[in-house]
Amino acid sequence: MRWITGLLAALMMAAPAMAESTLYFTAIPDEDETSLEERFSKVADYLENELDVPVQFIPVKSYAASVTTFRNNQVQLAWFGGLSGVRARQAVPGSEAIAQGAEDQEFRSYFIAHESTGIEPTEGKLPEALKGKTLTFGSRGSTSGRLMPEHYIRERFGSAPGEVFSRVGFSGNHTRTAKLVESGAYQVGVLNYTVWDKMVENNEIDTDQVQIIWTSPTYPDYQWTIRGDVNERFGDGFKERVQQALLNMENPELLESFPRSSFIPASNDDYETIKRVGEETGLLD
Repeated sequence: MRWITGLLAALMMAAPAMAESTLYFTAIPDEDETSLEERFSKVADYLENELDVPVQFIPVKSYAASVTTFRNNQVQLAWFGGLSGVRARQAVPGSEAIAQGAEDQEFRSYFIAHESTGIEPTEGKLPEALKGKTLTFGSRGSTSGRLMPEHYIRERFGSAPGEVFSRVGFSGNHTRTAKLVESGAYQVGVLNYTVWDKMVENNEIDTDQVQIIWTSPTYPDYQWTIRGDVNERFGDGFKERVQQALLNMENPELLESFPRSSFIPASNDDYETIKRVGEETGLLD
C-alpha cells in the first residue's frame, strides 16, 4: 500500500513539471472546428518530433479567445491572423512574429454575392450595386473577413458598412460566410481567398449560386507569433528552434492543410500596415 501512495505522490509532483515543459499553441478559428482539429493535431505531432518536447494544440472558440489564451500564457505559440497577431503582441511585450506563409506576404479577400443580386464581377472599384444589400463579415476580429474589407468599403463609399448596407452580420468564420451567401441568407459576403479556393476545389460550394464579384488589393496577413519569454521556460535558443521547425515544414500534406506552399521568416514590422488600418478603422484598441 505504501508503494501506491509513493507512486501517486510522484505522479502529482511530475504533473506540474510536465505541464511546464509542454509547448501549447492555438490558432484562430477561421474554419469549422473539425477542420481545425484535423489540421493542427498533425502540426502538433510534427513540432513535437522536431523540438523534442511535448506539444499540444489548444482549440479556442473565437478570435478574441485566441488572443486571451496567448496573453495569459495558456499558450506560448499561435497561428494568428494579421489583426489578432498585432493585438497579441501588444498584449504581451517582447512577443514576435517568426514565420508566415509565402502567400501571406500578399494576402487578399474576396467579395462574393448571391446570383439573385445580379452583381457582375468587376475590377477596379467596389461595385456601386453593393449599396443597400445585406452583408456578412466573418469573425469580428478577422483581418481578411472584416478588417481589410471594412477598410475597402470605407475607402470606396466614404461611410461605415452599417451606412452602406441594409443589414450587416458576422458569420464567425470564412466557411460559414460562403455558405450563408450561397443559401441566400445574406446577399453579399467577404472572406479569405484561400478558404474560398479550397472550397471550390473540393466542390463544397455551388458557384452557380454564389460567385466572386471583387478581389481586394493585397496586404500582409497570417503569421506564427511566439511569446518573448519562451527561452526562460524551455531553455536558451528555443525560440529560434521553433522558428526553424516552422521554416523547415516541407510535408505537402501539412502545408496543404493551411493551405500554404511554404513558411518564410516574418517580423513584427511586416504587420505595420495592419496596425495602421486597425487604428484608422477603430478596430484596434
